[in-house]
Amino acid sequence: MIFEYPLAFLLPFAFLVCLKFCKPKLPSFYFSGIDFLQIVTKKSSILTNILKFLTITLLSIALASPIKENQIVINNNKGYEISLIMDVSGSMRENGKFDIVRNIVKDFLKKRKSDKIALSIFADFAYVAVPLTYDKKAISSLLDKIEVGIAGTTKTALYEALFLSTNIFKTSHAKNKIAILLTDGMDNANTIPLKIAVDRAKKYGVKVYTIGIGSRGDYNPYVLKTIAKQTGGKFFEADTVAKLKEIYNTINHLEKSEIKTDKYTLKTYYFAYPLTLAILFLLILFFIRNKR
Repeated sequence: MIFEYPLAFLLPFAFLVCLKFCKPKLPSFYFSGIDFLQIVTKKSSILTNILKFLTITLLSIALASPIKENQIVINNNKGYEISLIMDVSGSMRENGKFDIVRNIVKDFLKKRKSDKIALSIFADFAYVAVPLTYDKKAISSLLDKIEVGIAGTTKTALYEALFLSTNIFKTSHAKNKIAILLTDGMDNANTIPLKIAVDRAKKYGVKVYTIGIGSRGDYNPYVLKTIAKQTGGKFFEADTVAKLKEIYNTINHLEKSEIKTDKYTLKTYYFAYPLTLAILFLLILFFIRNKR
């Protein structure tokens, strides 16, 4: 919630100043029993002043124009659509590998402001955690909640992950479609053949960048090279945090999105609520003043 005209909040303070120093000069009348009358009028004036203050405050909120803004991005069919495929198998717990990868991926998300991003994870099985979306904050928030073991700890369904994550491009009309597949293991789930997974990526025109982390004995460089080569991507190896950061920076520069998207801001106005309450308090004040 934001306010279009926040200076309107000065009105209640101006009212309090006037209440103190701008009292009207009225004719004075003196008669017996005036002390009792002063007590009665004082209570009445406190109530009316409260009602006045509430009315002024609510009017100032209405004048400040409270709104909610939702940014809508459209006409980005020529932009980039990126599928992030992350290994969350048990081996990713070693040396805090997954935590390191998570932070680097979150930094990568911040650099892809005008692209649609999807997130898939895999271990014993694979699934699409977030379909293609412009909402990077939602992906980043979900990444904070994902932990090693969420999809099992004993297997690595790498080919299944590639198949499912490229399948999300089935109805895509984007000019540039890429996938970034990161793993520290070899496929041992045997759910989808490698050729089927690669053919699916090629069918939908998805360029796959593969990243093997850890030592060469942990993952199969031949398989990762094959996936990258056949889809037009590149194969990277990272055995240090610095190298992994450099790889994501390299991919970011290789696939730099120069497409300018059309952005529209949808504003929802809420001034009617405080205005309605202000009118209600004003009517109550009018009733009290005319009842005397």
